[in-house]
Amino acid sequence: MAEERVNGAPVTDEMIQKWADEAEVGYDVEKLRKRGRPTVGTGPGAVVPVRMDAALLEALNARAEQEHVSRSEAIREAVRAWTQVA
Repeated sequence: MAEERVNGAPVTDEMIQKWADEAEVGYDVEKLRKRGRPTVGTGPGAVVPVRMDAALLEALNARAEQEHVSRSEAIREAVRAWTQVA
């Protein structure tokens, strides 16, 4: 059986014992990392598929990279400006 690894390092019995001791003490739920995507706006988001030709997609990717934002954020900003929604 393959050796278990965490971040490339082999898992030792000492590591397992340390994790077990931590778990027995309990975790502060407020300090645990939250999972899932961050919210955008006030409620749950909806996925809206959009078709674009190659030239438009290339322009979108270039502008998003230039502005240091994701493609999704660039599209949201464009729609906000077009609809005049804050």
